[in-house]
Amino acid sequence: MAAYCQFNRLKVVIPTMASVKLKPGESQEQLLRRFRKRVTNAGILSTVRRKRWHISKSELRRIEKKKAIRRSRRRQRKG
Repeated sequence: MAAYCQFNRLKVVIPTMASVKLKPGESQEQLLRRFRKRVTNAGILSTVRRKRWHISKSELRRIEKKKAIRRSRRRQRKG
């Protein structure tokens, strides 16, 4: 689901709140397991962790370049 910010007209992805309802005969543990799975699949926690601190675009590019170098080195060692 995407929402538009009125002030700067940027497209902002807002994760929806995961909710589950207790089914008849379902235990609290099963309910909690379903809720955790839904939160994981929705990517809510990863979004929150990623947006916890602001990272500039240049810093993000530097991090991605560093990750790519590490991946290529790992592939060279394996192959």
